[in-house]
Amino acid sequence: MSEVKSAARYRPETRLVHSGTLRSQYGETSEALFLTQGFIYDSAEQCEARFKGEEQGFLYSRFSNPTVAMFERRMIELEGAEAARATATGMAAVTTAVLAPLKTGDHVVAAKALFGSCRYVVEDLLPRYGITSTLVDGLDLDQWKAAMRPNTKTCFLESPTNPTLDVLDISAIADIAHKGGARLVVDNVFATPIWQSPLTLGADVVVYSATKHIDGQGRCLGGVILSSEAFINEHIHNFMRQTGPSMSPFNAWVLLKGLETLGVRVRAQTETAGKLADVLAKHPKISRLIYPGRADHPQAGVVKKQMRAGSTLIGLEVAGGKAGAFRCLNALKLSRISNNLGDAKSLVTHPATTTHQRLTPDARAELGISEGFIRYSAGLEHVDDLIEDFEQALAAV
Repeated sequence: MSEVKSAARYRPETRLVHSGTLRSQYGETSEALFLTQGFIYDSAEQCEARFKGEEQGFLYSRFSNPTVAMFERRMIELEGAEAARATATGMAAVTTAVLAPLKTGDHVVAAKALFGSCRYVVEDLLPRYGITSTLVDGLDLDQWKAAMRPNTKTCFLESPTNPTLDVLDISAIADIAHKGGARLVVDNVFATPIWQSPLTLGADVVVYSATKHIDGQGRCLGGVILSSEAFINEHIHNFMRQTGPSMSPFNAWVLLKGLETLGVRVRAQTETAGKLADVLAKHPKISRLIYPGRADHPQAGVVKKQMRAGSTLIGLEVAGGKAGAFRCLNALKLSRISNNLGDAKSLVTHPATTTHQRLTPDARAELGISEGFIRYSAGLEHVDDLIEDFEQALAAV
C-alpha cells in the first residue's frame, strides 16, 4: 500500500479530506475498508520481526488495522498531535486515557462538571484500584492548586462542560498540573477540533467521543486519544493491545467519511446555534440561556482567548421546572429528544433525568443542572424552521 504524503502543512479543511489516506494497488479514490481480524506474513521470520517491533506492519486488528490507522493519522494531523489510538467508544477513550497510566496510590484531580459516565470513572471506578480523586470547581483555579498532592498524576476536565457549557481556562489549569508533576487530560467534544486545540493550550492528552460531531450523522460509535508519541507508546498502546477497547475497521471507515465534512457541518451548526441562542435569550419563558458565542457568557473572556468560535450546543432553562421542560421537549417537532449530540439532526435532552441522572439532586444543583434545564444540539436544518419550532413548543409551557 502507498501512503498519501502528509497533509499536515495544509489548512484543517484540506487535512480533513486528505490526511492519512492509504491506497492499495488498485488506487481507490475512497479509503479502503479492511474488514479483517488478522494478516498474512510472507515468512515466519517476518512474523517474528513484526511481533518484536523490528518491522513495521499490521499484526491483528485488535490493535492495528489499515482503516483504523487512516482514521488515527487523519486525527493526528487535524489535532496537531504526535500519536493517537482509536477506541470503540468515547468512554473507552476517556477510561483508557485516565486509567492506563495510573497505579495504586496515585491521585487524580478532576473538574466536577463532567459527563455522568466520566464522573463514574473518577468517583467509582478508580477507587476500586486504590486510586484516589478530588473533585473541584473547574472554574476556580485556587481549588485546582489546593487539590494538588505529591502523588497527583492526572488532572482531567472537559471544556465547554456538559451540559452547562462552562468554559475552563485550559492554559492556566495546564500550568497548575505541570507544576505539580501531573498531566492534563482534556475532553474536547463540545468544542470540536474545529474550534479549540487543547494541545496548543498546554494540555498533554486530548480525548474525543467520535460518536458525536466526528461521525455527526448518527451512524456509529467511536473514540480517540491523542497525545505525544511517548505517552501513547508507554501507556496506551500496550493497554489497548492487551485489554481490547479497540475501534472496529467499519466504524473507522464511517468516521473517515464523517471527517471529510466535519468543518462544513460544525460551522453551519455553530451559526445556527448562535442565531437560535440570540432569539431564545429574549424569550419570556427562558429564565437562563448559556451559549459560548455570546458576550453574556459567564466566561466570555476565556472563550475569546482559547476558542475560535462558539459551539453547536446551547444550554437553556425553561420556566416551570421539570414539568415546563418536559412540555417544551414533547411539543418540539423538529428537534428530537435524544441523549446524543453533534448530529445533523437537532437533538434535545433533559440532563437531570438522562446524562446526569445518577448524580444527587444537590450535586446537580451545584453544577447548575436545574429541573428545567435543557441541552440543545444544533443540527443542519434551516435556522428559521428551528426558531419557529421552539416558539410553538414554548407556547405549550
